Formats: sequence, structure tokens, C-alpha cells
Amino acid sequence: ARTKERIFTGSEKSRSVRSTNITAAKAVADAIRTSLGPRGMDKMIKDSKGEVTITNDGATILKQMEVVHPTAKMLVELSKAQDIEVGDGTTSVVVLAGSLLSSCNALLDKGIHPSLISDSFKLAINKASEVLEEMSIKLNLSNEEALIKIASTSLASKVVSQHSDELAPIAVRAVMNIVKPDDDNVDLRNIKVSKKLGGTVDDTELVNGLVFATNHAAHAAGGPTRVANPKIGLIQFCLSSPKTDMENSVVVHDYQAMDRILREERKYIVGLCQKIVQTGCNVLLIQKSVLRDATNDLSLFYLAKNKIMVIRDIERDDVDFISRTLGLTPAAHVDQFTPDKLGTAELCEEETVGEGKIVRITGVQNDHPSGKTSSILVRGSNQLILDEADRSLHDALCVIRSLVKKKALLPGGGASETEISIKLMEYSRELIGAQAICVRAFAEAFEIIPYTLAENAGLSPISLVTELRNKHIEGDRNAGINVRRGGITNMLNENVMQPLLVTLSAVKLATECVRMILKIDEVVMVR
Repeated sequence: ARTKERIFTGSEKSRSVRSTNITAAKAVADAIRTSLGPRGMDKMIKDSKGEVTITNDGATILKQMEVVHPTAKMLVELSKAQDIEVGDGTTSVVVLAGSLLSSCNALLDKGIHPSLISDSFKLAINKASEVLEEMSIKLNLSNEEALIKIASTSLASKVVSQHSDELAPIAVRAVMNIVKPDDDNVDLRNIKVSKKLGGTVDDTELVNGLVFATNHAAHAAGGPTRVANPKIGLIQFCLSSPKTDMENSVVVHDYQAMDRILREERKYIVGLCQKIVQTGCNVLLIQKSVLRDATNDLSLFYLAKNKIMVIRDIERDDVDFISRTLGLTPAAHVDQFTPDKLGTAELCEEETVGEGKIVRITGVQNDHPSGKTSSILVRGSNQLILDEADRSLHDALCVIRSLVKKKALLPGGGASETEISIKLMEYSRELIGAQAICVRAFAEAFEIIPYTLAENAGLSPISLVTELRNKHIEGDRNAGINVRRGGITNMLNENVMQPLLVTLSAVKLATECVRMILKIDEVVMVR
């Protein structure tokens, strides 16, 4: 009997390692479970520098947490993978993985071998994918109203949920501006989100053109701050006198030599500025320089005299975005700076916003062959709200991107997870032996989503989940938990919808992660 027991349960050591791994991973899942859903709680995170972040975005919370256990880190990576893949559902995927690990614990205690559990889960996930595909509703991307409803559902669980009426249409229009009818993906790098402190989240806007939130026009020597029909140039060289190499110095002994150096410097800078003036450029963007000053007082004075507006310290990462939006070509040397390299717009002006200034360039062509661009200016009364609005807007943009990738949606409120649970229960009756037990356990694990939604809303989870299950058995596959009314309603009538890709990706990634954890039977430390 003892040998028989050993065949089924494996050695004591591997059992202990599995148990420790599952406990560590479940601890991470339980830590963020309370932040799931529209009534979920927010987490306040304070880092080593004393900076505070308030959020309920699963990926952000886990990224900031200092997780030591290697298996718990797998759940952090799982959340990151979901964030990269679809950008939303980062809390759901971790909560689901935690629930599946609890089911695994119960199955291991029954003496079922980890490999058998893993294979049964693979079988179940294929069936779950079929169920989701079957219950999904096809979507036409030209239906802007439906897209706004889906973006609003994504924003409903965020700190800035009361502003979803303003943020959702902005996210939809920003994506639809840059997407072509036959596209099956969207590069979110073509959407630039700029943050500016001051005002409220309601003041967030979609800008037809470009916004520089951290750069402002150079005011030295009274240069212009508003230019109509500007010709815009972007230079990647410095308008200041050349410097010697590192660790070198120039020693001057008499005044004549000093005078000659100053004269040559002035001649050099005036020569550069004259070449810029000759091109007809009247708005000059200058890339940020690390080794020496990008401009000096003389160059700014000369450009201001010629009515050229100067915007300094353009980040290297933004050069490509600016070039495509304005239709210009950056010049790395003054000899390459010619009239054909300039971009055009209708207006470039500096505005006072809140406590600071922004530069806005509007009426741009935005017809670059490699794709259009969109710009969003996010506003907020304090830094915490501003950062959270930025993160929430990113999630909404990702949700719309998911719909471009896979043009189908599902009812929210735990409806799809309950449907998976019911259909897999039916499927498990067709199987025999340990496989049937494993698939049933997999199905039960999915009830964690509706259960947690009800629990976080302060409702009675057991009675609500039981009622929800009965509705689905009766054939109402769109029934879900309505946390606002505290009951079960049709989610499509309530406009609570989510992209098919978000749920599909969460289910697949969570199952893959759990199967990987199951297969680990020893942790080896290497120095």
C-alpha cells in the first residue's frame, strides 16, 4: 500500500515544493483581489523615495510590489504579459490564476498526478476558448457608439471612473483617427499622451496636431510666441559655440587672442542662424543636447530678431512622432537644413495652462505614408490624479486596440466566466476518471470572477452567484452581476461589454502560468 501511495503522490519534497509555490502565488492573487471590478478598492503604494501612487490597475500594483518568491514573481510577469498583449484585464488574470491554483491544491490532495491535472487543464482551455468564440458578438468598427460603451466599461473600475463620459470618446477617436479600414492592429506609439498639471480631468482633450506640455517657446530677446501658417524645422545640431573634447582646455594669455576667440564664436553662430533664416523657417524645434548647450543668448537673440519662434529641449524619442505629424525631416547638420525639410501647419502658439505654459501646433497635414498620429492632452488637479488618468486612458486605448485586433465583444459582469463554468461542467460529464474531476475543478475556479465582483460591491456573493448560475443554465448567457443595482441583469442592455480578446487572453495566460507552476517539483538555488 505504501509503494502504491508513493506512485500517486510523489516524494514528500516535491509535494512540499509545490505546496509552497502555490501558497506564494495565491498570496499575490489575494493581495490584489479586492481591487477587481467597478466597486473594487484602490491601493496606495509608497516607494523607497517616498513617492505615492494611488491606483487599482493590477499591472501597476504588481510592478511596484517587492516580490521575493520566484513563483510569486511569475504572477507579476503574468500580469505584465496581459498588459502587453491587451492592456486590460490585468487584475482578472491574476485573480483567475490564484483560483485555478486553489483548485490544483485540492486535486493534488486527492492524489491526482500533476501531469494529469496539467493535461486536463489543456483540454479544458481549448473547450473554454470555443465557448467564448461561440458566445461572442461580432462588432463593426464604424459603430462609434458601441466602441465608446466598451471604453466606458474599461474605465468604470478606475479612480477616474466619474470622468468616463469625457475620456471614453477621446480614446475611441484617437484610435479611429490612425486606423485604416483593413488594419488588424494599432501601434499605440502613434498616439502621444501629454500630461499637464492644472484644471480637472474634464479638461482632457484630443488635439488635432501636436502639443508640447513640457517645452515652451524661448522668451529671450522677445521672440514671437504665436506664428500663423508656420514653416517648421527640426534641427539636431547645437546653436552654440563648439566645445573642446572632454578633459581638454584652451589657455589664452593676452586680450587680443581673447577678443579673436569671441569674434570667431559670434561669426560662427551668426553664420548658422543666417542659413536657418534663408530657408524661410519661422518655427524652430531644437533637439535636447547633453554634452553642450543647445542654444546660447546670441543665437536666441539673432533668431528672435528674425521673428523665428524657438522651442528647445525636444526629446530624442519624440523626433520620429513629430516628423510624421508635421511632415518635416530632421536635419543633423546645418548644410542639410534646406526648405524642402520644413513642415507646415495652420497655427503654432504658446498658451498659459494652469500654472505653466504649453505650445500647441494645430491644423497639420498628418498624412505621412507610414501612418497618421493622434495627440491627447491629459489634465488633472494634482499629480496623483494626473498619473491615474494617464494610466486609465492607456487602458481604454488598449481596449479599442483589442477590438481592432479581434472584432468581437462579450458581455461583462462575470457573464462570460459563468458561461465557461456551466459549459465545462457539462463537458466534464462526457469524460471519465480523473480527467473529469480535473475539468470540473477547472470549471468551478471560474466562479471566482462573479464571486469577487459581488463581494467587492458589498453584496451577498453566494446567493448572487447561485442565481447567476441558474440564469445561465436556463439559457440567458448574457446575464451578469449588476453592481449598481445589486442584482442579476442582462449585461448587453446595461451596456457593460468587453472585448473578446481581453477575456480570451486572460483565460489562456492564466492557465499557461498555472500549468507551468504545477510542473515545478524542485527549486534549485545556484550561486
